[in-house]
Amino acid sequence: MSTKSLASPARKRQLGAERNTEPLSTVHAIPSDAKITWGRLAIVITVAAWVTYVVYTVVRQFLNNGTESFRFTTEAISYLVVVTFLTFSALMYLVARQGALQRFRDHVRVPRAELDKHFSAAHQDMTVLVPSYSEEPSVVRKTLWSAALQEYPSLRVVLLLDDPPFPSDPAVAARLEISRHIADDIAAALRAPRDRAVDALLSFEGEWLLHGGVQASDVRRLAHAYTEAASWLLAFADDEERTDHVDTFFVEQVLGALAYDLSVTADALDVALLAGESPTAERMLELHRRLIWIFSAELETFERKKFASLSHEANKAMNLNSYIGLMGGRFRREQSPDGIILRPVEAYEAADYEVPDAGYLLTLDADSLLLREYCLRLVYFLEQPNNERVAVTQTPYSSFRGAPTRIERLAGATTDLQHIQHQGMTHYGATFWVGANAVIRKPALEDIVETEMVGGFEVRRYVQDRTVIEDTESSVDLGLHGWTLVNYPERLSYSATPPDFGSLIVQRRRWANGGLLILPKFWRQIRARKRAGHPVGIGEILLRVNYMASITWASFGLVFLLAYPYDSRLLSPVVLIAALPYFIAMGSDLRYSGYKFTDIFRIYGFNLILLPVNLAGVFKSLEQAVSSKKIPFARTPKVRNRTAAPLLYVVAPYAIVVFSAFTFWRDFGAQNWGNAAFAALNASLASWAILANIGIGPSLVDVWLGLTKWLYVERKPAVAATSVAPVAAGLVATQTADPAELAVEDESVDWRSVLYHGNPADPETTDASATRRRASGTRGRVRRSARSTRRRESVGAERSAA
Repeated sequence: MSTKSLASPARKRQLGAERNTEPLSTVHAIPSDAKITWGRLAIVITVAAWVTYVVYTVVRQFLNNGTESFRFTTEAISYLVVVTFLTFSALMYLVARQGALQRFRDHVRVPRAELDKHFSAAHQDMTVLVPSYSEEPSVVRKTLWSAALQEYPSLRVVLLLDDPPFPSDPAVAARLEISRHIADDIAAALRAPRDRAVDALLSFEGEWLLHGGVQASDVRRLAHAYTEAASWLLAFADDEERTDHVDTFFVEQVLGALAYDLSVTADALDVALLAGESPTAERMLELHRRLIWIFSAELETFERKKFASLSHEANKAMNLNSYIGLMGGRFRREQSPDGIILRPVEAYEAADYEVPDAGYLLTLDADSLLLREYCLRLVYFLEQPNNERVAVTQTPYSSFRGAPTRIERLAGATTDLQHIQHQGMTHYGATFWVGANAVIRKPALEDIVETEMVGGFEVRRYVQDRTVIEDTESSVDLGLHGWTLVNYPERLSYSATPPDFGSLIVQRRRWANGGLLILPKFWRQIRARKRAGHPVGIGEILLRVNYMASITWASFGLVFLLAYPYDSRLLSPVVLIAALPYFIAMGSDLRYSGYKFTDIFRIYGFNLILLPVNLAGVFKSLEQAVSSKKIPFARTPKVRNRTAAPLLYVVAPYAIVVFSAFTFWRDFGAQNWGNAAFAALNASLASWAILANIGIGPSLVDVWLGLTKWLYVERKPAVAATSVAPVAAGLVATQTADPAELAVEDESVDWRSVLYHGNPADPETTDASATRRRASGTRGRVRRSARSTRRRESVGAERSAA
């Protein structure tokens, strides 16, 4: 199980990066009553400060000075709007945080024995879908292993490879070939421990039937089985290479923690033996089954782009939809000029490809890892009373600790803050599906499916691909059909964060794109639920609107504050008081998540240099709203090599620093102290963010690439040839005609394609000369066809006479 062929060189660790690789506790610490009280007080202070500012600053200025000038009036109104929206976002952070604290306080973890008892009965199957595109095999491999080792009774793991199936680049082809074998390699590795676990269960059942009870030898064999399984996992972990912090997490938290858990169980059984006691027969059966569950996952690799009858749209949603649409079906492969077609067959017809159905789906990004009880605990939650209408449950992912770069550490800090926010949104019924990982009821997806015919084939959309934030829109779709979503209040999933500025741009630009397009659908949900007698609460409305639209107003608001020299009479310390609870709460949450309180300043500077990226995502949303065209899905690069940043996003942060410095100089000279202090803060923190997260050297490299890239012409490699299946009987060309007589004017036409697609001529061509050429060519083909027909008839007559 060595990973030497899959590993890539580790990133160089930067000064100021994180060294501690120990993750936070799976179960959140119970917050104190004082912390919850201070959280409520922070909400009150924020609201009171905003009201105070409106009354004693803006309204007072109008009362004292009236509308003295159009400019001042416009400035006052625009400044009030900006401050109001920014304060609203800060307030929503505090509200969601308060909901999270209450959920952490009330959460009680289900004992492991209760989980084993619950799953001792038959349960619905689960299919884990791992969409992957151009991922490093080592990244995909760890994800598949974390899914395959889930302790679930009936589990199927499917790697959805979305790479072009016939790459011409030898390096890409080699990487793809390695990825194609990962699932088979894991299945082969699991076979031996699974067989041992099955043999142990059969031995116990035989002894139980023979003796009618649990014997000491049964307990001893079970303890040995657990020890043997733990030893297998530890040997696996020892054979793994640790090139980065993600490898360390995989070895220690996925493999090592599971091995430790099994060892603890074995020790407990040994202690029972020493005391002359033993578990009940039912508990013994549950413990035996648990070992089988760990090693019994089925694995498969599926490539939708190998099939011409499936959608090839370049986004993760359609990669998932293509496989989900096949689930529960039986198909026959048929060769066509475009490729292989999956043709549905009836129950009585022979099929050469079947896709098992499942009651639950688990979608898992190819750079995410799950802890061992993820599936058990989330499905147990779904199957509790009153949870029948919960469509999606998940644990919003946490970040891997020990990031080697400063920007990855900071991106991880924002990820862990979002984890708390998402947990709090569930308290108000405002949960959004976060696509990195989620357990989904298959019937819920059947409720929201949209079907259309594309090229003569049925295409089903379970997960919407209209926007690049497909999980957010699908959350609203589920709400329209009466389903709910819940975040499970534990840390059971982890996902990678962008390690450099270039990959971070791709991720954050995608996150900023699409929220505005989904808002109208959310308003329809509000009206529909009101008509159905289940109105949406004000807390849910405010949190959902903030989640979908806050990037828009925060980005534009920050641009106004940075660029426009507002009248000093509009500035007030009360605005700072309104923002203070937000920053204090964020600092507290950072410390709670294992970071520093002072990281609030780093995050502020971090968001400043990301301002152009967020604005670009917002403008893409507006462009899509006007043009009604889908925005291409840009996948976040998950490679260890540095991703170059586009020229605009490298230059823009420097422009922010220069402009902020100029604003400071101008306002300082004008004795506009409030604006000058704000500009100085922005210039300082943005400068630090550039130095720490982008770097002068990488900036120069990216600028040079951006300026000179257009000078180079990329040489496109030839497309690899694909094999053509044998021609079906009845389509073989006749041998009686003279080949010269049957020659056509356009020798590039594939007769199989003509028979399959019809006339290859472009019906939309209106060029007169092209039309005349086609007509002339058609007349020539007709004359040749007639001569060939007469010759065949003459040959046939001579054969008949003979």
